[in-house]
Amino acid sequence: MINLTQLYREGEWSFPGDALRYAGRDSAASVRPVVVWNCTRRCNLRCVHCYAAGDAETDAPELTTDEAKALIDDLATFGAPVLLLSGGEPLLRDDLFPLLRRAADQGLRTVLSTNGTCITPDAAAKLSAAGVAYVGVSLDAASAARNDAFRGRDGAFDDALAGLRACRNAHLRVGLRFTMTRSNLEEIDALFDLIEREEIHRVCFYHFTPVGRGRKNAAEAPTPEQTRSTLDRILARVKTLRRDGQAVEVLTVGNHSDGPYVYLKLLREEPHRAEKALQLLRRNGGNRSGLAIASVSWDGAVHPDQFWRRQVVGNIRQTPFSELWSRPAEGSLLAQLRRRRPLLPPRCRSCRFLDVCNGNLRARAEAAGNGPWGDDPACYLRDEEIRGSEA
Repeated sequence: MINLTQLYREGEWSFPGDALRYAGRDSAASVRPVVVWNCTRRCNLRCVHCYAAGDAETDAPELTTDEAKALIDDLATFGAPVLLLSGGEPLLRDDLFPLLRRAADQGLRTVLSTNGTCITPDAAAKLSAAGVAYVGVSLDAASAARNDAFRGRDGAFDDALAGLRACRNAHLRVGLRFTMTRSNLEEIDALFDLIEREEIHRVCFYHFTPVGRGRKNAAEAPTPEQTRSTLDRILARVKTLRRDGQAVEVLTVGNHSDGPYVYLKLLREEPHRAEKALQLLRRNGGNRSGLAIASVSWDGAVHPDQFWRRQVVGNIRQTPFSELWSRPAEGSLLAQLRRRRPLLPPRCRSCRFLDVCNGNLRARAEAAGNGPWGDDPACYLRDEEIRGSEA
C-alpha cells in the first residue's frame, strides 16, 4: 500500500496508517502482521473481479462464533496491530457487531471492507458503537450503470453511496476502494469528482489481480502503458488536491512498481521532494506478503496475503495463528517469502528498486502461470528505468 498523498504532501499531514506503513523493515521475529479475515464467503453481489469469488449461493464453511472469538483473542495476545474484516460481505455474519466489539476492546484496530449496500443508519450506528476505526466501501465506477454492471446487481451504486453516507453521519471514518480494470479506467476523474462532492477523505486504488472470480476475467488487467497513464491521472488529481489544501488520502494497493514510478516522476517534476519520497518508500519496504500482511479465510485457512488463496500455510482450527506465523517450517513458502531475494526472477534481482518493491505481488506471478518466483506481469517499469539509464 503506497500513500501517494504522503509522497506529494505539503506541510506535516499524517494519517492513521503511517506508523505501520513506514515502520521500517524489521526482522520477521519482531513484525506483527495486519490480518485480513475474510469472515464469510457469502455475498449479496457478484463482482467480476472478486478475489474470494463471493456468492450468495455458497455453502463454504465458516468459523463459528466461538472459533472467531478464539482467533481474535489469539491475534490480540500476539500483538497484531490491525484486524481487517472482509468477505464476501462481512455484514452478512449475524455475529459481526459483537466480534468487532471484542476485537476493539482488546486493542486491535478494526477495519471493515464492505460493498456498503447493507449499511443502514442502524447498522452504521452499531459499527460506531462496536469501535470500528475505518470503513472501506467498494465502488467500481462513479456512475450507477457501470458500477452495477461490474457488481452484478441493479441498485448497488445507490445503496453503496447510502451506506457511505450513513457511516459518515455516524461519525465513522470512511473511504472508497476502487479496483482498476481496462473497463473502468476512464472513470478515474469522475470518481475524484465524486470524492470531492461527497467529502470523502480516503480512496484506495487497487491494481487488478486475476484470482478468484477474476481469473475468468484476466483480460481485464490493464496493459503497462494503460497503468502508467492512469497513475499519471491519479497523481495529477493528488497535486490538485494538495494545491487546494484538501487532505484527501490517496493510496494505491497491490503493485509496488508504483513506488519507483512516483519517485522517477518526482525527480523530473518536483526534484526537491524526490529524496524524501524515496526514503519513505524504502522504509515501507515494498511487498510484505507473508511478513507484515496475512489472511485468514472463512474456514480458518491461513494465507500469505488475501489474494493468494491457492497457497495455504495452515489452519487455525488445528494450530493458533500466532504459532503458524511465528514458526514456519524450513523451506515452506512462508519461510521463503521472508528470505525471498535470492528466489526472485532475474529482472527483479537486477532492479535498482528492489529495496522499494521487494519483488511485487507473488500471487499475481503465480496466477499468470509463472510460478511463485516468476515475473509479476503487472510490473510496468521499463528496462532503462530498472537499470538507471532512463535519462
